[in-house]
Amino acid sequence: MSEELSRRDFVARAAAIGAGVMIVPRHVLGGPGHVAPSDRLRIAIIGAGGMGQNNWMQLLDEQVVAWCDVDPGYVERQVTGKLRPRQDGTVNPAAVRLKESYDTARRYVDYRELLAQEKELDAVVIATPDHLHAAIAAAIAVAAMRARKHVYVQKPLCWSVAEARLLTTVWRETGVVAEMGNQGHSMEGTRRIREWIRAGVIGPVREVHVWTDRPQRYWAQALPWPTQDRSRPAPAAQDIAYHPAYHPFTWRGWVPFGVGAIGDMGAHLLDQPMFALDLEHPETISASATPWGGPADNPASYPNAMLVQFGFGKRGSQPPVSLSWYDGGLMPPRPPFLPRELTLPRGDGGGGVFVGERGILTYGTYGENPRIYPDALQRDADAVAKSVPRIELSHEANWVRACKRQGEPSAPFSYSAQLTELMLLGLVASRAGNGTLLAYDGPAMKVTNLAGANVHLARSYRAGWEL
Repeated sequence: MSEELSRRDFVARAAAIGAGVMIVPRHVLGGPGHVAPSDRLRIAIIGAGGMGQNNWMQLLDEQVVAWCDVDPGYVERQVTGKLRPRQDGTVNPAAVRLKESYDTARRYVDYRELLAQEKELDAVVIATPDHLHAAIAAAIAVAAMRARKHVYVQKPLCWSVAEARLLTTVWRETGVVAEMGNQGHSMEGTRRIREWIRAGVIGPVREVHVWTDRPQRYWAQALPWPTQDRSRPAPAAQDIAYHPAYHPFTWRGWVPFGVGAIGDMGAHLLDQPMFALDLEHPETISASATPWGGPADNPASYPNAMLVQFGFGKRGSQPPVSLSWYDGGLMPPRPPFLPRELTLPRGDGGGGVFVGERGILTYGTYGENPRIYPDALQRDADAVAKSVPRIELSHEANWVRACKRQGEPSAPFSYSAQLTELMLLGLVASRAGNGTLLAYDGPAMKVTNLAGANVHLARSYRAGWEL
């Protein structure tokens, strides 16, 4: 039997559902690997219209009992849009299963009501963008964990370094499974990079360069505050009235709502050096950037381009490392060992390069397509044994398995919150001023040589929305 649904099958099924009859082929239910209802995790999706819906489609063997979104109409349009027949007349069976899950799940527009009503929940997927009415992802995650629900939180976890620390603290206190949605951490490339670096294929690494093409072509930055519209509720931590410049999607570039290019792509590109080199807190951070948008004491939007340099001290027998981040189209110097006819990978979103004494290792977004130069070292790399555990399931499905205590999460908060902190420290350094070198005491969460920079490690909240 075909694994696809024909247009005729889909129309017949839709009519049956409308009549109150559900005809579900075995392969649509999940085939031989289908999970029995008694073994399903009871999940709620908070922020169900965009990335949260993608997560939902990875969780169809579980029981999504509820979803929450401030724009239910958008969620429905996204769900039904996936049912459109493809060019060959077939309908994606996963989209049909999503529609069935959507139809049976309870619906909310306020996550607080969902957590109060859904007492039998096991876990929560949090994919709401940070701009939503001050209910930032960190606040929802803290509330869910304190209600003893496992959490899967989309990247970036939070807006500030202090929030990253709070998430880690609450996770440790509650003992729930907590994971960030940086799916590249579960992919083969990221794990192979760690094996090659640990095996010393390219020799000791003293510098790593990471770049992204964001924000250009995706959202605008370096903009002043727009004229405000008081007809809509104020989002985020500040009392800022709604304006169409902020939403949808463009919220990433505005300081009160998003965390710019490094917050968007750092989880997919800084992950690999942090994982492969066992990096923890940087000892120094400095940044240079084009102008921020708006007044210096209250910037509206992030710079169009930024270079951040993180300094890490000696790690055991390994030398100190300089980790550099480039966004807005900036690129690092051409590294040694790269063949003359090649350029650094730009891929879909960016790339990175480890520079070792004997060679270099390049990779793309999510750690994809890792490659070593010179070519003779690639042959050595291919012979390195696989020693890092592989994630055989999707990032989301592996999280489910961990929630059922059948394995370990791929990117738990013990790792992913620190990765998030690294990304956010780049913004702190940029706020301190071009070329200012910050000395950072990671365990104490304190800039030690410029007291004024510490104000940017946290933020205040509007009354009623405190963490």
